[in-house]
Amino acid sequence: MNGIGQFIKLKREELKITQVELSLKSGLGLRFIRECEQGKTTLRMDKVNQLLELFGHELGPVKISPDNEI
Repeated sequence: MNGIGQFIKLKREELKITQVELSLKSGLGLRFIRECEQGKTTLRMDKVNQLLELFGHELGPVKISPDNEI
């Protein structure tokens, strides 16, 4: 499971809602919710942001190491 999927699953569990309920609240398909929580590596960023917005978050650049600078 990747960081985003893990984050979403934890937040969903904190709210004590099911994947189906999260799907309805977010307006996203149940399949997308499941794939996200399972760590699918190719997800649409706009849909991830739509989901993260429910938890007061959004995607953004994260520095991974100083050696990766151009």
